[in-house]
Amino acid sequence: MTGGPPGRSGVLAVDSGGSGLRVAVRVVTGEAGAPGTAPRDAVPQGATAEEVTKEPVRTGPRGIDPGHLMEQLVPAVRSLTARTGVSRLAAAAVGAAGFGTLGDALRAELPGALAREFGVRRVALAADAVTAYVGALGVRPGAVVAAGTGLIALGTDLSRWRRADGWGHLLGDCGGGAWIGRSGLEAAVRAHDGRPGGSAALLACAQEEFGPVTGLPGVLYPRADRPAVLASFAPRVADCAAADPVAAEILRAAARHMADSAAAVCPAGEEARVALTGGGVRMGEVLLAPVREELARRLTHARTVPAEGDPLHGATALATALAGNSLALPLDASLLHVVTSAPGEA
Repeated sequence: MTGGPPGRSGVLAVDSGGSGLRVAVRVVTGEAGAPGTAPRDAVPQGATAEEVTKEPVRTGPRGIDPGHLMEQLVPAVRSLTARTGVSRLAAAAVGAAGFGTLGDALRAELPGALAREFGVRRVALAADAVTAYVGALGVRPGAVVAAGTGLIALGTDLSRWRRADGWGHLLGDCGGGAWIGRSGLEAAVRAHDGRPGGSAALLACAQEEFGPVTGLPGVLYPRADRPAVLASFAPRVADCAAADPVAAEILRAAARHMADSAAAVCPAGEEARVALTGGGVRMGEVLLAPVREELARRLTHARTVPAEGDPLHGATALATALAGNSLALPLDASLLHVVTSAPGEA
């Protein structure tokens, strides 16, 4: 890709979360390339092609593992550039869950790896909350609650970022998918034990999903992808909420947690907007209705709006702005880190 004929230019966008990678290449400019370099059905200028992997990027003593990320990213990008006819990647943006606290290795190694493998000289590394923010609200003041496997809230007045939660499933992520799923499973085992707060409906769902609840510790504790496994039970909690008061209260508690985090980061001023994004949105009104109620109660000055797009859209917008030298968001080492390099510096 780095030494071929001039042709289509594109940008690379990556959304790395608790359930795997989403990767996109967007065609920015240029012709299809020299004869034979682009497929007949290459996507048109301005269009985006996407691929998904199902394996979350590993974390270890050095934090998020850049080598493991690249192992999954390289074949995906090769496939996407072949499909789009892109011969040059002008910029890349990578949004990663846990980047704020576990991103040291990514900051140190990933820009160089992207430059060596794909010739990318402009790289934005971001917390997934930043890509969620840009995808949901674009470049305007406000707050976004990104509720997927985990949960983090991010706000900005366009001069600095403020964040709340995002501490991972052991310390926080309150109201996120893993939190809802874990709360539902706790209600299931309480019902099994005969303790208060149990739910027979959630116990039945847990046994359908995982087998006898006595085996749950063996199912959950050894798993490296434990947050994703917990989050996989969240839709069952939502399914039960209409008829089961315990499940309904779990979702109301999740809504309160989301509003707490949004209120902690939302800037003052009537121009502020608040949006919810992430997989939690797919639970529908059973969760969204109490979230809207809590946000209206806590943030009377801000207007709650639907998210314009998702974190992958946000990463694509960041990469496109970086390629065009028009990035207009505050930089922050732990939230939005930009690296540019000249040829030969990788």
